[in-house]
Amino acid sequence: MHIARRTLLGALAGSAAFGAAGVPSGTAGAVERAGDGPPGGAAAAALARLLPRHHRQVAFRTVARAGGTDAFRVSGQPGRITVEGTTPAVQLAGFHRYLRDVARAHISWNGEQTALPDRLPAVRTPLTGTANAVHRFAFNDTNDAYTGPYRGWDYWEREIDVLALHGFNEVLVYAGADTVYLRTFLEHGYTEAELLRWIPGPAHQPWWLVQNLSAFGGPVSRPLLDRRLALAQRIVRRLRELGMTPVLPGWFGTVPPDFVRRNQGARVVPQGDWGGFHRPDWLDPRLPHFARVARTYYRVQRELFGATTMYKMDLLHEGGTAGDVPIGDAARAVEKALRTAHPDAVWAILGWQTNPRREILDAVDRSRMLVLDGLSDRNTKVTDREADWGGTPYAFGSIWNFGGHTAMGANAPDWVRLYDQWRRKPGSALRGIALMPEAADNNPAALALFSDLAWTDRPIDLDTWFARWPGYRYGGADPNAERAWRILRRTAYGTTRADGWSESADGLFGARPDLAVNRAASWSPRQERYDVAEFAKALPALLAVAPELRRSSAYRYDLLDVARQAVSHRARLLLPRVKAAYEAGDRRRFGDLTRQWLDWMALLEDVVATDDRHLLGRWIADARAWGGTAAERDRLEDDAVSLLTVWGPRDSANAGKLHDYANREWSGLVGGLYRLRWSTYFTELDAALTERRKPRPIDWYTLEERWLRAHGALATTARGDVVRLARTVASRL
Repeated sequence: MHIARRTLLGALAGSAAFGAAGVPSGTAGAVERAGDGPPGGAAAAALARLLPRHHRQVAFRTVARAGGTDAFRVSGQPGRITVEGTTPAVQLAGFHRYLRDVARAHISWNGEQTALPDRLPAVRTPLTGTANAVHRFAFNDTNDAYTGPYRGWDYWEREIDVLALHGFNEVLVYAGADTVYLRTFLEHGYTEAELLRWIPGPAHQPWWLVQNLSAFGGPVSRPLLDRRLALAQRIVRRLRELGMTPVLPGWFGTVPPDFVRRNQGARVVPQGDWGGFHRPDWLDPRLPHFARVARTYYRVQRELFGATTMYKMDLLHEGGTAGDVPIGDAARAVEKALRTAHPDAVWAILGWQTNPRREILDAVDRSRMLVLDGLSDRNTKVTDREADWGGTPYAFGSIWNFGGHTAMGANAPDWVRLYDQWRRKPGSALRGIALMPEAADNNPAALALFSDLAWTDRPIDLDTWFARWPGYRYGGADPNAERAWRILRRTAYGTTRADGWSESADGLFGARPDLAVNRAASWSPRQERYDVAEFAKALPALLAVAPELRRSSAYRYDLLDVARQAVSHRARLLLPRVKAAYEAGDRRRFGDLTRQWLDWMALLEDVVATDDRHLLGRWIADARAWGGTAAERDRLEDDAVSLLTVWGPRDSANAGKLHDYANREWSGLVGGLYRLRWSTYFTELDAALTERRKPRPIDWYTLEERWLRAHGALATTARGDVVRLARTVASRL
């Protein structure tokens, strides 16, 4: 064991002798007991939110961090549990370990199981944990959009609590960046009205911040930006209270149109197009104007949020061009601007496609850069990041879904094998993990397993891990639950990067119709990555779980997820039969099979309608709630729904191939747009068979746009019994 870890664990072991009396609040060794009155401590306050019946039975103590290493220790008697840790967030991670290992309980972003006895059980042998990773980073650049661009504080408060429970310490915060840009460029020749037209709607802002587009979904209003700023400030404040690092967007040169005319002597490099969108210009970093704008940007950002220690910037993201600007010179100027404002900050950059380019790494102080590797579990050619990135510190990352697809699964064997190998290799530059699904709030087993990588000293054994998972996920041992998760471990969670993918295949019910279609999103896997017949066996096993273990929201979510995915699989099994009947001219069989297709869609709609987080109506209501006028509410709804469907204007949806990039099996989408498309298509094919002609082409974008404008009322609250519906699914498989 590393000496710093030995020292810290020794301190934790000795801290059991700490007494509450005479220890000043806020110092190492201070007691945080929930319910002692304000301030009570950030961990205690979080526990009061999460476990209001039990929080007074837990005391939190803060100990000094030794050698930069986070650690926790949990001990105690029945009803009096003591959690010691280096930050409030680490203390919550320690308490969650106690819930899992001792109390057989669990809290996640998809359901929880907290049926605890009146007195919390004792810890027979103290639980200890030491982080093997300095950086435990959460969120993709796209998270704010695909997870929920219009969520409020109630959502974010719980989301932050869940991240802390899972041991994360760095969280990307994009909310509020719109106000930083607004106030910055007000000082560089623009009017407020011009900037409000340039800033995209919240659902599309992440791509603006990485210089892919602007304006779409707008114009935005100043009251909207003010509300978003207030939310962002609460997010940042809560992260700091918990001892977590808010990671804020840095500035690397994105400017509004017509910058040169308004700023004499400036020079921009046009960035061309991305996915059918015109990209914003890039200000030449070598000239004095860049430094001036950067000074304004970082001053405004500090005034609004305070300083932090990590800033995210993706220079030349996804096809960005440097023109005739030497990339090394540009990188040095971007780094200098950051260092002038924040001398000790870390520059975080996404490892994706060809980024970060070697010219960037060779030009900057690599010791103060962190590469968030988005290809660790996707590309078999990724074997030596030390060589690829010249020893730059990096985090092992996973993007287990793109666009927020609802498919469950992950390349779990790669995680446990590669992470342990890479961090132990001589000269390793691996310094952390990076949780980067394009949308969060899905795949709870993946969340738990991935976060455990950073808190486990030895390689994780997947068979053991998945055998234990249902015990605390549902609240007790059950052979059927264990059987279900053995099946899921071998199928959805048994895939590897050998086939070049990190996510499961999306469902064909959400695809633009075609008899040969093999994916809904243009960049999704073209076939299932595991045995779907074997996967289907998990559903009856879950349904056979003991009744007393079926009461939690965790169980209900998992049952929905498996039932949903089992239904989704039917499309890939049924479509070749539909195609064969059509090509054979067998109209009767074609009609029978297409009715089966639409029946499966109706059942899928009913299954997902049982959960609030699977409702398009809820997504729309969240967006409309941010609007101050009827026109703004309509505009925000369009911003939110277009992201999940057409994504952008016609050129982006079609030529840019962005349509259905964010497809998901949600109530309102499955029974609304998706069913409309397939029924329209089948009707046309049937007419072609009847009239013995070729089918007429369908303008899908026009149909989709028409539905977006007139989809009718959609449910905002869940309905139906997921257990009953899952039984129906199982009976029909």
